[in-house]
Amino acid sequence: MSQTVHDLRKEYAQGHLLESEVDPNPYVLFTDWFRAASNCTDIHEANAMTLATATPDGRPAARMVLLKSFDEQGFVFYTNYESRKGREVAANPRVALLFWWAPLERQVRIEGRIEKVPAAESDEYFYTRPLGSRLGALVSEQSRVIPNREILDRRYAELQAEYSDSYPDRPPFWGGYRVVPDAIEFWQGGANRLHDRLRYTRQADDSWLLERLSP
Repeated sequence: MSQTVHDLRKEYAQGHLLESEVDPNPYVLFTDWFRAASNCTDIHEANAMTLATATPDGRPAARMVLLKSFDEQGFVFYTNYESRKGREVAANPRVALLFWWAPLERQVRIEGRIEKVPAAESDEYFYTRPLGSRLGALVSEQSRVIPNREILDRRYAELQAEYSDSYPDRPPFWGGYRVVPDAIEFWQGGANRLHDRLRYTRQADDSWLLERLSP
């Protein structure tokens, strides 16, 4: 008999996450975990994260995006500002991020507000992208309905010819967003489903309150 969904079960046994062993600054712990995920050969894109948005009336949506930088100002990714997610964050700047690193039995949940990065920062990143990725940004009217695949291929070929000996500038509809967190939760899988959950919550003076959550 084939295995059914309710039979799927994995025990977690990588270790514990203890208050006494973490830094009071969540970015220090995130840096350590991200480095471990990046060095894990079983994780192919450690910077892949789920971005959850919602319309003002509460209709949610989620998709995968790629983290491109982070520091104590927040977590940065790049996209088309006119995409569905771009339109949603323009109307409701409250978002959530989720990293899931299965081989390490770890996840990180981030909640906060989103803002555009300065144009100069978006320019700097855009100019590091290979030509194909730059042309792809110009081709795609992200999230819009199109009649077929051929329209993308034809437009891409036209741009290849146009920029055969040069590179395009960043289009104004494409750039970066920074998620500025209010809360960051670190989850470490535990035996018998007694997982460790430590949540950092930003305080009014920009310090962080560290609390343990029940699994």
